[in-house]
Amino acid sequence: MSGSRIRTFSIGLIVAALLAAAPALAQNGDYQSRLAQYTRAYQAYDEVASAYWDDVSEKRRGRNAKRRANEPITATDYVLTQPPVYTGPPRPIDPNAPPGPPPSDRPAIPVLADFLKAGVEQFGFVPDRPTELEFKRAYAKAAGSVGLTREQIVGVYAFETGGNGTYDMQSGVTPTRPNAISPAMGYNQLLSTNSVSILHEFGARIVTTLRQRAATMTGPSKAAMERKIEALKRMIAYARTVPHNWNEFDRLAKTTPGGLGIHATILDRDIGPLLQVQKLASSLHFAHAKHYTAPLTAAELELMNLTGDGNGFDMLTMPQDLRAQVPTANFFQRNGYERNPVARRTGTVANLIADIEKQMARGAQSPGAKDLASAF
Repeated sequence: MSGSRIRTFSIGLIVAALLAAAPALAQNGDYQSRLAQYTRAYQAYDEVASAYWDDVSEKRRGRNAKRRANEPITATDYVLTQPPVYTGPPRPIDPNAPPGPPPSDRPAIPVLADFLKAGVEQFGFVPDRPTELEFKRAYAKAAGSVGLTREQIVGVYAFETGGNGTYDMQSGVTPTRPNAISPAMGYNQLLSTNSVSILHEFGARIVTTLRQRAATMTGPSKAAMERKIEALKRMIAYARTVPHNWNEFDRLAKTTPGGLGIHATILDRDIGPLLQVQKLASSLHFAHAKHYTAPLTAAELELMNLTGDGNGFDMLTMPQDLRAQVPTANFFQRNGYERNPVARRTGTVANLIADIEKQMARGAQSPGAKDLASAF
């Protein structure tokens, strides 16, 4: 082939390559343009949203200060508008990204297998996992021993699990969906942070209960209980390596192998019911300490279980006329609110309470809720 023909052939190849690449280049340019539009729109939204949530936090601090000073709470102590909602263009899909879901900036949420693995590796702990009915009976017995009623327990269970939840149920996990939306597990959906905080504060009480049970046992069952107690004592010691502070409990629960391992106790026939019941009993004690003497309905107890004792008590003691005005956003952190479809859907305190009562009534008719009720 002559030199001129070679040059002509090479130029043809280059032109063909450029023509073939043109659609990809145009597609990439379009992606960059749409990404810039999305970034500008989201940054503008996030600036407004951040200011809103800062206001929510400031109002909450103000209410807490007023309560300490025994001053009345009024509508002006709440943010009375709903959170801003992003309405701009969606984040575009990168045409050069590998197939599959886009990577997330958030760390993966651990699941049951992770808790079990960490429990063994960090503390030598393997939960004694009973049948569902056995767990329900243990749960009902533990609840009754601290003054929780059947109506309260069944109501919380019906709301949190839909009325058919199992004791190893994790938020967001189904037979066809393995990814969790939260580490919350069990009948009242206890967070891993709750497990750490309860062992930090009430671990000695749980150990005493287990020792009382061990005293009635003999042989292999007694030896197994004693091993369980020793593992639990190691967990309690680990939970107490941080100050009594929710943020510290949260860090330990979510970022350390020991924190993951502690949450495996929720599955144990002896420890799990005590942990979950303690969470609800603490809400009762909180209300009593605030001189609220009326018996808590199941929905009122769930308010405290769902949003935390302080926030729940805030809603519990709110006058009826305010409940219809005050957005639920006042009782959540931004991330928690954005992950909570109930809070977003209901919008106001009045609607939230009505929704809880409706879901409890519906869930209470399910077989699992009926089994729990019969366990009392």
